[in-house]
Amino acid sequence: MNKKEDMRIIVLLQCILLLTMSTVYAQNRSFKNKNLSPEERAIDLLSKMTLEEKIMQMQCLWRGKSDFFDTGKFNAQSAAKFLPNGIGSLARTNEDMHPDAIGPHATLSPREGAIQSNQVQKFFIEETRLGIPVLIHEEGLHGQQAQDATSFPVLIGLASSWNEDLVHEVYSIVAKEIRYRGGHQVLAPVVDVVRDPRWGRTEECMGEDPFLVSRLGVAQVKAYQGKGVYLDEDHVGATLKHFGVHGQPEGGHNTAPSFIDERTTLEVFLKPFQDCIDAGVMNIMVTYNELWGIPAHANEKLLKNILRDKMGYEGIVVSDYYAIENFVKVDLVTPSESEAGYLGFKSGVDIELPDYFGFQNLETYVKEGKISEAEIDEVVTRILIEKFRLGLFDNPYVDPDRAENFVGCQKNRDVAYKAAAESMVLLKNDNKFLPLDKNEIKTIAFIGPNADRCILGGYASEPKQRISPLQALKEKYSDKMDVLYAEGVRLTDVNSPFPEVIRLVPREDNDARITEAVEIAKKADVIVLFVGSNEAVAREAYGPTAPGDMPTLDLLNGQNELIEKIVALGKPTCAFVNSGQPLSIGNLVEQVPAVMQAWFLGQETGYAIVDALFGELNPSGKLPITFPRSAGHIPAHYSYKPSARRGYNLGLDASPLFPFGYGLSYTSFEYSNLRISSNEMQKDGTIEVSVDIKNIGDREGAEVVQMYIRDDYSSVTRPVKELKGFEKVWLKQGESQTVKFSITLELLAFYDVDMNWIVEPGDFTIMVGSSSHDVKSIKLSVTE
Repeated sequence: MNKKEDMRIIVLLQCILLLTMSTVYAQNRSFKNKNLSPEERAIDLLSKMTLEEKIMQMQCLWRGKSDFFDTGKFNAQSAAKFLPNGIGSLARTNEDMHPDAIGPHATLSPREGAIQSNQVQKFFIEETRLGIPVLIHEEGLHGQQAQDATSFPVLIGLASSWNEDLVHEVYSIVAKEIRYRGGHQVLAPVVDVVRDPRWGRTEECMGEDPFLVSRLGVAQVKAYQGKGVYLDEDHVGATLKHFGVHGQPEGGHNTAPSFIDERTTLEVFLKPFQDCIDAGVMNIMVTYNELWGIPAHANEKLLKNILRDKMGYEGIVVSDYYAIENFVKVDLVTPSESEAGYLGFKSGVDIELPDYFGFQNLETYVKEGKISEAEIDEVVTRILIEKFRLGLFDNPYVDPDRAENFVGCQKNRDVAYKAAAESMVLLKNDNKFLPLDKNEIKTIAFIGPNADRCILGGYASEPKQRISPLQALKEKYSDKMDVLYAEGVRLTDVNSPFPEVIRLVPREDNDARITEAVEIAKKADVIVLFVGSNEAVAREAYGPTAPGDMPTLDLLNGQNELIEKIVALGKPTCAFVNSGQPLSIGNLVEQVPAVMQAWFLGQETGYAIVDALFGELNPSGKLPITFPRSAGHIPAHYSYKPSARRGYNLGLDASPLFPFGYGLSYTSFEYSNLRISSNEMQKDGTIEVSVDIKNIGDREGAEVVQMYIRDDYSSVTRPVKELKGFEKVWLKQGESQTVKFSITLELLAFYDVDMNWIVEPGDFTIMVGSSSHDVKSIKLSVTE
């Protein structure tokens, strides 16, 4: 071998070495490398994508997915035809897309859903050019909206528990049930502060107070997402809803304009969003409503100046369903679907949900130079980072056996019962009417439209099991007492929130039912009334032809007549009220000695109510929203400004029927020794407030200790009190505990006249007690 040949071999070996090193380097820097950060992987993948592929990542299909579920199952050939460049996300793949599926939300079993999700994912990974997995989002407001999923109380009920640990436990289950079926993103939690209970979506919210909503919202975000940069297979990406001002629309009408000033918007309605952003939430959905005269989805000040710049949000912004389309059909800000997509994108929306409308035309605007590809890249990078964080590239498939075994299992059902138990609020209990003594009752009558109904509320599918109060009573006590039942009143022609048009049953049709109920009640020793509302009376108004809001909070369709005739019998009578909003139940409260607010309690409704009735559990809920005396008393929230609530003429009462934070127990608690570590606090300091609480009743119980603060004098008007702390404590009979709250500057801050977030020196009143109306107070001075 001569020197030339030696040199050729050396050069060849060097080339092979360099090629190997470059290949290894490329693999190390590849988006497929699990050891890289999500950001590094996203940047590498983005560099390989065409403009068409990028824009498809910003789009979603829901009803449109029927194009490739054309046989009722996923059709890969059809998908290849309709989605040659892939797609960013799909909505609700657990839905049965078969042509003869019953109802708009008919869904697959957990096993079927997991199998179908795997088939969908396999197509995108193996049959698209870059193998980018699809993100699947699901509804999970109080349980996944899917067949067999565990159904928990509606959110206004869960908020009545004032229990962050319980909320975390509930939504950890929801996250698993969604993920095990193939979902990755949940369109929850709802952190809207609700200030008008005429609004049909009140049941979806956690009440009127930003501090309570923030604490419970953060608990949900942490339950959904877990900890760490990469989410494990038990967690999903959370989506805050609905960014803007959704919970105080004009007239209580869903999606109506919100006439709220910027200071109140930031301090009240956006405060829960800020806290959840600080907790690391991955997605935010924008509200339908217009704010400051501009639809939220077209409001650059809201979505860029406030959300991105002021609040520091770095995650994904998604549109609410068909909100981009609303620019053309509802808001009337443009007649063009292309212009609607352009307007939404330029204002700060990253992904259009749930189907193609405006965003499918964004490529044209890029080619015209109205949108730069760098703007597209910024959004798509966020989307890819989320997909990497969710593990879509590394663990794209799910185990159908695990889905089948976990979804709706007994352990989950036990938590659903616990949640239902803690969601009930005892509003009245004169002379300790409740609980009833099961050993002293020979005949009991359950009377009312909700006595034999297990109402799940909106955004729910059919769980593996559900039980009504009447069913639970018969199951547990039919061998100990005679059980009677009468419907008394029927409310609506359907018991579902989904039909486009819902009507009250004709009032005259209830006359015979009321007569029958009175005759049956005459035979009973004790009568339990089940009145209120149902899932069809107040619901999400999901379209212009599908109203869901109410102009009244009254008991409808003859319920007050039923109550009066039953009470006139002179028999021991109490009442349970099922509803998704606070109702005007003053007439009921005046006539019966005991009233329990039971909301819509989910699949374990019957067991929870019957156990509360007979004292197997002790109610511990507190109201997360004020109960006004009538719709004419709205707004009724407790944290009003000093110039409000002057009073009504002719001696009519302006006070609430039941205040925020209120709720009784079968035992009694005594507050004493309210104290403060120092009556003066420097602007860089912290002080501690303590109170002793003792169970002075005859049974174990739980109490929610609440702390409120008032800024006595300020340069900008401040509420008469604001919730700034709470703790739920369980105490045995005779047991005492000291509850402590830390007061930091953050709890005293507000936006001044120049919209700076500040603390002003001065005097503050610190209030601690069992509700917003039952408090002891102590003074605090803040100095420079």
